[in-house]
Amino acid sequence: MEIAKLVSETRQPGGKHANDRLRQRGLLPAVIYGHNEPPEHVSLSRHDLDIALDHQAHVVELAFAGAPQTFLIKEIQYDHLQRDPLHVDLMRVSQDERVEVTIPIVLKGTAKGTTEGGELVHIINDLEVSCLLTAIPDQVVYNISDMAIGDALHVRDLSLPEGVTPIPGADETIVAVRAKRGVVEEAPAVEGEEGATAEPEVISKGKSEEEDGGA
Repeated sequence: MEIAKLVSETRQPGGKHANDRLRQRGLLPAVIYGHNEPPEHVSLSRHDLDIALDHQAHVVELAFAGAPQTFLIKEIQYDHLQRDPLHVDLMRVSQDERVEVTIPIVLKGTAKGTTEGGELVHIINDLEVSCLLTAIPDQVVYNISDMAIGDALHVRDLSLPEGVTPIPGADETIVAVRAKRGVVEEAPAVEGEEGATAEPEVISKGKSEEEDGGA
C-alpha cells in the first residue's frame, strides 16, 4: 500500500468564495473528521493530490506541528464534469483499524469468447472491500483469457489477499462474455427438404390451373 505525503496547512472554514481563492492558489479545501474528535479544516496541494490519485493512493500523510499523521481519503467531491476535485474528506484512522475502500479491478488478457463472436460486458469496474488500514490492496487482478461465450466472472472467483473481505455478495457478476445481440445464423438450405425453393412455382402453377378450370 502506498502512503502519499501531501503538503497541507490549517485553514479557517469559509464559504464558496474563500474556497475558490484557495483553488486559484493551487490548493484544495479539506476536512478531517472521525474518532469522535472535532473536525479540522485544512488545505491540500492540488498537485500532490493529483499524483496520489494517479497512483491509486487511499491513505495520505500530513505533517502537523512536525508530527506526521496518516488519514484515509474517504470522499472526493468533483465538479459537474467529474474531472476536477473541489473538496476532500479525510478520516482519522488507526493502524489496526479496518476500513472500507474501493479498489480497481484489472482484467488481463483477451477473453477467447470475444474471438468467437462474443462480446465482453463489464458490470463492475471497482470492488469495495473491508481490510486493515495497512493492508489496502492497490488493485485486484484477474486473467480472463480462458473465458468463453456464456462464462461470467463473479466476486467469489477473485483471489484477494488474506484479511481482505469483499463487501458485495459472492454471487455478484463482475464481467461476462455474451453472444452479440442481433446476430442470427441462418441454416443452409438442403436440397430435397420440405419447403424448398420450388414451392413458389407449385403455388403459381396451381393458381393457373384453377383459372383454366374457371374458364
